Amino acid sequence: MSADLQNLYQQIILDHARSPHGRGLVDYDGAESTGQSHQVNPTCGDEVTLRVALRGDGKDAVIESISWQGQGCSISQASLSVMTDLVQGSTVAQAYGVAGDFRALMDSRGRDAGDDLLDRLDDAAAFAGVSKFPARIKCALLGWAALRGAIVAATTDSEGFEENE
Repeated sequence: MSADLQNLYQQIILDHARSPHGRGLVDYDGAESTGQSHQVNPTCGDEVTLRVALRGDGKDAVIESISWQGQGCSISQASLSVMTDLVQGSTVAQAYGVAGDFRALMDSRGRDAGDDLLDRLDDAAAFAGVSKFPARIKCALLGWAALRGAIVAATTDSEGFEENE
């Protein structure tokens, strides 16, 4: 990765950490279904409570809104912000796909993840550098775990969060 691209990615993370999208829990009165999940990273103490409002059923349900409240490092907060932008308005199945792509990026451990994967992740590609640091991967994945928990709570989908379907 070139130094210019790495600097761009760092700037994206800092911008989302400073001005996070979706921050502030919202009550979704009147929504078809809602779910909430609270997640904590015991390694560093980062935590988040995330709510979703869904319209429809199962994996075709549309994520109408996401809101969250959390505290932690810039990586966890920026990851939540980027995730909000990527999955709000998508179907649950699409959100599972994006989550699978993000997990694949984190599993790359700093190796070249490939242009196709980075293109699909949009701003989440900024976390490619984070994948080099195992202790920080949990920070980046915290919000995605909360999304999974909130969707399961909203859909009572006993299959859970299956990525890349």
